Amino acid sequence: MKTILAALALMTAASAIPTNAYAIGCLSGAAVGGVAGHVAGHHAILGAAAGCAIGHHEAVMRKRRSYEQQSAPVNSGYHQ
Repeated sequence: MKTILAALALMTAASAIPTNAYAIGCLSGAAVGGVAGHVAGHHAILGAAAGCAIGHHEAVMRKRRSYEQQSAPVNSGYHQ
């Protein structure tokens, strides 16, 4: 229980610090990873760190896919 409270306190403090766009996906990934790490053997800090990295990676990839879909040429169905 202390680990969960410490992780929540850390995430609350981290969310109060002004950050730039590089932290996208990190807080949500850290929350999920912290809970998963705690359940998997009381490794909440390790899980939060891994979750932050994975969450950030997934958010960047999601943003990249969205950008590529928006900039892709639209097939009008006209064939030459």
